[in-house]
Amino acid sequence: MKQHLIAVDLDGTTLNNQSQLTPATIRSLRAVSEQGHLVCIVTGRPFRNSQSIYQTLGIEAPIVNFNGALCHFPGKDKYIPSYHKPLSKEIAFDLIANQDALDIDLLCAEGRDRLFTTSMNLPDSPFYPVDLAMVDRLNRESLTYDPTAITIFSSDEKMPIIEQNIINHYGDEVYVRTWGGILPCLEVVNKEINKAYGVKRIAEFHRIPVDNILAFGDENNDLEMIQFAGLGVAMKNATEEVKAVANDITRYTNDEDGLADYLTHYFNL
Repeated sequence: MKQHLIAVDLDGTTLNNQSQLTPATIRSLRAVSEQGHLVCIVTGRPFRNSQSIYQTLGIEAPIVNFNGALCHFPGKDKYIPSYHKPLSKEIAFDLIANQDALDIDLLCAEGRDRLFTTSMNLPDSPFYPVDLAMVDRLNRESLTYDPTAITIFSSDEKMPIIEQNIINHYGDEVYVRTWGGILPCLEVVNKEINKAYGVKRIAEFHRIPVDNILAFGDENNDLEMIQFAGLGVAMKNATEEVKAVANDITRYTNDEDGLADYLTHYFNL
C-alpha cells in the first residue's frame, strides 16, 4: 500500500456549519488513518481552539495551525518537521500606534498560549476564547515575544487601504491574507508562510510524494495547499477561486458530510 497524506482544512471543510465534527466525518478520517495513511489537520485556527477537535478525532498525527505559521505534533516535542515562524512584535506595536489613522477597529496578536488584543470586546466566534483569563491587553508590557499572527478588523471599505499600508511598510517581511466567510478580517503572517509550506514539510519528512497528497479546502487561504497537492479537492461550498484551481470537487457541502463522502469512495472504506 502506498501511504497517502490527507490534509484537511477545518472550518467549511471538516466541520459542519455549526463548527462541529459529525459522526460520519470522524468515522471516515479514523478509517483512513487505520489504513495506514497520514491524516493532518491544516487550519487557520490557533491550536488553542483546534485542540479539542484534534482530540475528538483521536488520530495521532502532526497538525498545522495559523495557516502554516506553526507545525507541531502534540505530545511529541522532538518531532523533526516542527517549526514556528512568528512575526516581529514591532509590527503589532507600530499598527497600534497608527490604529486611529488606519481606522482599525480591533487588532489581535496571537501568542503561544494567549491572545493579546486592543479591546476585550471580541467577536462572537469560535476563533476567539470565551474565557477572558486567556486574553491580555495588547501593549509593550504584555507582549514580550514575537507573535505568530496578527488579525485586523475594520469596515469592508477600509480593509484594502489597511492591507496596502501594511504591504508598503512591511512587504519584505509579511504576507497579508484576507479572511472571508463569517468573520471577515485581515491576517498578517510571516512572508514565507501558507498552508502548503506545512504540508510540504510533513510530506518530505514522511517520504510521501506529492502525487500521494490529498488536500481538502473551501476558502482562499487553502489555495496554495490545493494547488500543491497531487489531488487538490475543493468542497462543493468552496469559493470560485478554490474550485478553479482544484483537481476535483466534492459532491456534497461541508454541512452534508462532503469530506466523509469523498474519502469513503476514494479509499473504498
